Amino acid sequence: MPKLVLKVAEGVPELPAVVQKDKGVAVRRVRRMSAGSQDSGDLVAWLVDSGFLQENGKALCETKVEAGSVLLWNPGGKAPAPEGALPEELLYEEVFSFSRPQDFQRLLRNLFRRLHLERELAEKDRLLKAKESENSELLQVGIALSAERDNDKLLSYILRQLRQITRADAGTLYLVERDETKEVQQLRFKIAQNDSNPRDYTEFVMPLSKKTISGYVASTGTVLNIPDAYKIPPDKEYGFNVTMDKSTGYRSKSMLTVPMQDHKGEIIGVVQLINRKTDFDLKIAAPEEADRIVVPFPKDIEPLVLSLASQAAVSLENNQLYQEIETLFEGFVKASVTAIESRDPTTSGHSNRVAVYTVNLAKAVTRVDAGAYKGVSFSPEHMKEIRYASLLHDFGKVGVREHVLVKAKKLYPEQFELVKMRLAYIRKAKLYDLLSERFAAVIRDGTDGYLRLKEEIDQRESEYLEEIDRYLQTIEGANEPTVLPEDPSRVLDEIKTKRFTDGEEEILYLTEDEHTKLKIPKGSLDDEEREQINSHVSHTYRFLQQIPWTKEMRNIPVIAWGHHEKLDGSGYPRSIRGEDIATQTRMMTVSDIYDALTASDRPYKPAVKPQKALEILTLEVQEKKLDPDLVRIFIEAKIWESKTEA
Repeated sequence: MPKLVLKVAEGVPELPAVVQKDKGVAVRRVRRMSAGSQDSGDLVAWLVDSGFLQENGKALCETKVEAGSVLLWNPGGKAPAPEGALPEELLYEEVFSFSRPQDFQRLLRNLFRRLHLERELAEKDRLLKAKESENSELLQVGIALSAERDNDKLLSYILRQLRQITRADAGTLYLVERDETKEVQQLRFKIAQNDSNPRDYTEFVMPLSKKTISGYVASTGTVLNIPDAYKIPPDKEYGFNVTMDKSTGYRSKSMLTVPMQDHKGEIIGVVQLINRKTDFDLKIAAPEEADRIVVPFPKDIEPLVLSLASQAAVSLENNQLYQEIETLFEGFVKASVTAIESRDPTTSGHSNRVAVYTVNLAKAVTRVDAGAYKGVSFSPEHMKEIRYASLLHDFGKVGVREHVLVKAKKLYPEQFELVKMRLAYIRKAKLYDLLSERFAAVIRDGTDGYLRLKEEIDQRESEYLEEIDRYLQTIEGANEPTVLPEDPSRVLDEIKTKRFTDGEEEILYLTEDEHTKLKIPKGSLDDEEREQINSHVSHTYRFLQQIPWTKEMRNIPVIAWGHHEKLDGSGYPRSIRGEDIATQTRMMTVSDIYDALTASDRPYKPAVKPQKALEILTLEVQEKKLDPDLVRIFIEAKIWESKTEA
């Protein structure tokens, strides 16, 4: 398991002890960066200040620094990066102080997890592309054979085609089974076909032995062409067991047994063709008719059968590789979802729930026999496309800055703490001023004189304390991501005008940025932050476009791209309308809205009850934002009760 190597610029203060002692973090002080230098093995992150960027900005851009691996030391938020010195894609987060060491340690751990997941995703993507390339080469062989994905159907097709070509009355197909060391252990009697004596044959396994015809071929790779299985010379290592013939009343005579070799030359199975007939349509009604109808397999047909058997082996292996690639891609998708939820833990499970709802809604649409979607159906390939698009619809969140992504209230935690500290300081300072005034009155006027002023000073102190408490209470209430009432809004405007003079320095009760954020009318994000969050849709499209999708799943990027579009054009990012929005996307939009409303893990809003969420969906239909037929199906088919994992 790699660890995080944190390269810290000399201008950054000493890191907290809890980080220094963290065994998962190796701290290295750096003075300058050399262009082109890079570390291997461990994950590397940078904690730099504006001075370091001023001197090393060019080298930083030319070095293979991973995206999102740079932390900017910006004490008090007053020292931003020099313009152009730090590309936006490299910045992970700004660090304003080490006042809460545990938070900084948690930040490093989150950064490590993100870098580690991105490295794993890159490796999985590399493996996926390698597998796809290998599979593409394999698919050039035997186009007709490789079209079938069901292994049992494929094996039946292989045997049937070989029998037709050779006019064989019967045939069996064995698969070689190996242990973990790749040593051949046994043969599996997989499929048997017999035109003259059709029966249901049960699979069974038998030890690999050169004493049997199939075992000999599987062990040696030799083609055996036997004119009469009952007349095998006694000096041969192999022989024919007549037990099955006697139990079925059949006469096995001529046999052609060939190995199924894959492109590596490994024997993965054996095809045994039995009783070549003078005419393929003839039936061997009785054992004695075999002498009249059955002829030996000609020598010149062996290369053709061997070639077709090998192509069949490659097709079978292609199917196995296809399953491996699907398994690998499934892992890639799950890792992607994990990466999304690691960036935004508050939406954990959202992608999977949206996929469940959308797939089940697509199934329900396929079943309807009336309305706008009568006759619309989705194939298994379409269902898979819908599922993957739904699972990855928020993939673009990996491109949104984490502090914006997980912002729960209008002010960031450090901003809110700063406001409280500032008001606490002003409160203490004002009390100190009043205390000084009391003391001066005693000195100047004596006790009697002070007592004449005491009531007036007490009144001012009480009013002041009441005002400060009211301001703090208003700020705390306004910081919640709810709809801002009119009265707190007026109080916030009042607070903004307040100043406190500490000697020659004037202190604002609220800064312009704090005032703006606290006056956000609804939710926790200002316009700029909302735009950053909304950009995740475009990031999703751009990221998914990079994946070499198969023909059946090529629409995944577009389907996912539009999940925040509305029928009236009020959605984003493209504000497209009506029929320009794909049906799959419309279904996902309904599912996404419902889950966002009912999710209980969002810190910026309470979950609503399912019935209330359905009412909101209906209201969206009335406002011509959502597809009325899809919402109706969603409600009537009780898609919202779906619980299975996607």
